[in-house]
Amino acid sequence: MMFSSVYDFKDFYNSPSGQVVKTLVSGHIRAWWPNLTGLRVVGIGYAQPYLTPFLNEAERCIAINPARRGACHWPLEQKNLTVLAEESELPLETNSVDRVLLIHSLEYAELFHSNLQEVWRVLKSNGRVLIVTPNRMGLWARSDWSPYGQGTPYSIDQLRWLLRDCQFTFERSRSALYVPPLRWRLVQKAANGFERFLPYVMHGLGGLHIIEASKQLYAGTQVPVVSKMIVRGPVKLRQNPVPTSRNPV
Repeated sequence: MMFSSVYDFKDFYNSPSGQVVKTLVSGHIRAWWPNLTGLRVVGIGYAQPYLTPFLNEAERCIAINPARRGACHWPLEQKNLTVLAEESELPLETNSVDRVLLIHSLEYAELFHSNLQEVWRVLKSNGRVLIVTPNRMGLWARSDWSPYGQGTPYSIDQLRWLLRDCQFTFERSRSALYVPPLRWRLVQKAANGFERFLPYVMHGLGGLHIIEASKQLYAGTQVPVVSKMIVRGPVKLRQNPVPTSRNPV
């Protein structure tokens, strides 16, 4: 199965396996970001399932879907907070965001350096990016039926080198999603047990890497110039965005 449309991701997260994945990964994200009150939060890739808990907490919260995938209205029954954009040309003001969640993004990207440089640009000084991406040593990178079995998986060293090349400061990392990628009800019911105990015997071999990095500005830091951004007006993160169609763009 190819995950080429936003609805492919939506269908996965509406499935029993997707619900298990969302619960486990959300727990790890919340452990690192326990309180986002008053912060501006952006999710890039397909982050909607993981942004929902922050809607009533963050000052402002939007989801950016890659233009090639299309978009769907989110959150349901509320004003639309989804933006369709190229990941290498984010329609956001420089130094305007406190937190960026990158999920279902990096492993699909062709211009991964440009994408991360854009994240660096829009983050405020001391802002944080949290990246969730398949572990090349994990079983989920081989699960063709899931979005984590698509694209290019990474090792933790590759991610650290990539972040360093894009001027990010590595903060911390962890391995996650130890439950086997099996669509068996018994496995799904035991998911919390797998996630709790397998790290002790299979350290670093979870299905996903979760890595956090920060934007630190020091004297002499070379700030990338993204001249292509001046041809389009930036989208200001505001409290009440104008609703858009519920159909894919």
